[in-house]
Amino acid sequence: MAAELELVASLSRLQFATTAYFHFLFVPLTLGISLFIAILMTTYLVTGKQIYREMARFWTKLFAINFAMGVATGITHEFEFGTNWAVYSRYVGDIFGAPLAIEALFAFFLESSFIGMLIFGWNRVNDVVMTLVAWAVAFGTNLSALWILLANGWMQHPGGAILKAGTWVGGVRAELYDFTQIVFSPVGDVKFMHTITAGMIVAAMFVLGISAYHLLRKQHVEFFKRSALAAAIFGMIASVSEVVIGDIHAHEVAKTQPSKLAAMEAVVDSEHAAPILLAAWVTKNEEGQYEHAFKLPLPIPGILSFLAYHDFNAQVPGLNDVQKAFEENFAKAMAEYPALAEIIQNNVMINGQWPEFNPPVNIVYWAFHLMVYLAFFFVFVFTVAFYYAKKGVLHEKPWILKLALYSIPLPYIASLLGWATAEVGRQPWVVYPLTEVKHDANGNIIWGELFKEIPAMIQQGGQVVETTVPGAFMGLTTYKAVTPTLTVLEVTITFIGFLVIFTVLAILDWWLIAKYAKKGPDMGEPKPQEAY
Repeated sequence: MAAELELVASLSRLQFATTAYFHFLFVPLTLGISLFIAILMTTYLVTGKQIYREMARFWTKLFAINFAMGVATGITHEFEFGTNWAVYSRYVGDIFGAPLAIEALFAFFLESSFIGMLIFGWNRVNDVVMTLVAWAVAFGTNLSALWILLANGWMQHPGGAILKAGTWVGGVRAELYDFTQIVFSPVGDVKFMHTITAGMIVAAMFVLGISAYHLLRKQHVEFFKRSALAAAIFGMIASVSEVVIGDIHAHEVAKTQPSKLAAMEAVVDSEHAAPILLAAWVTKNEEGQYEHAFKLPLPIPGILSFLAYHDFNAQVPGLNDVQKAFEENFAKAMAEYPALAEIIQNNVMINGQWPEFNPPVNIVYWAFHLMVYLAFFFVFVFTVAFYYAKKGVLHEKPWILKLALYSIPLPYIASLLGWATAEVGRQPWVVYPLTEVKHDANGNIIWGELFKEIPAMIQQGGQVVETTVPGAFMGLTTYKAVTPTLTVLEVTITFIGFLVIFTVLAILDWWLIAKYAKKGPDMGEPKPQEAY
């Protein structure tokens, strides 16, 4: 029975990851290009140049195709919380449901209410209204992402929740305690900024690449020269900002998720003045300890310590120490609160044994590092494209045009690598325990104080007692979060069905986008050149 449940959990994880990745093939472009269109319409109103209006109209057509596919995949994705992850939904539903409900009632309804006008309102309403509509769609789209990412941020660092044990019919659950901690969580907020900026990069490369396609073929040259310049500016600002935001995000991970940081940087043993490894591969020896098969350090000592903790001498957690520290801190929490020990036994332990508290190291390391390397590549492409576009000679530089065209898939790949870092790096947790890495005056990690305190309401002697307990009791492993009544056959059938349907939808989406992108803009009534 345990083996079948483990297989069901693995298949459910694979199914959820597949649907999430298919959904996220459409989301970043929606986030970024909606903002791009709103900026184009505003530029048109300010300058009066008709070409910006035509640019906004053309890119709206491609945005609409992508938006429809994102909705189709996103709705299915949310249903999986109930079908495959019932234990998780019951455990965190009071918290997770609030931001998702706000997202649906306000953000999604806002963008879906105005999307029709954005698509069909051209030449039916005046341009001021169309500009306001474009901003409403952009605001609603990105507001939708905010609430979803705040919910995900809570799973990474579950602040603002109270643990209730034995005080309701389901046994143990997390309930909303302080909504402001969820909304203003530094983990959730920086995750939102990181994702939004990634969407801007996807949109900028999408516009720049399609513009490059037409410039290489000498089609609609003036139109796509202007589109390429706008995309280069948009992308350059976004890509430079992403490098800064990414550093802030990694700093938050270092403070709250030591196992993820250790995997992201392939640190096997905790060390002071830790360097960054440009390339690495980690294995386990016969004693079950992590070790490097090879590593290529950046010859700047302490740079990882500084980036992670703003201290060149700070100790960076290693995989071997993380495993040991989690085991000791969980055992300590169980000993100090024996009445609650069953929570950890049910939510964390597997067959009475501690799970592997570190994620799949090499997947997380390479996902993170390839994402970082691509981020600097994007800065290069957009900067060069801006330089040549500003000089008015971009259409005469086929090498950068071809590079931009062939780079269209790369921001999508970088976005997916980012989610692999975040979600694979969180394993084995679906809700990471409330953790905070603290250092002493000498820069040593205080391993015995890994968990922050959380409020709790506990049933004791027929009375409900409000107290505080270690954040260890908030953690829920992915293996224990799956719906216990699911069968392998049920998950397999739905997984294959989703895979086939979403593959068809993705191919249809890309075919339609390619078709209308190659066709180019419909400029409507001819206008004199100086009107542009």
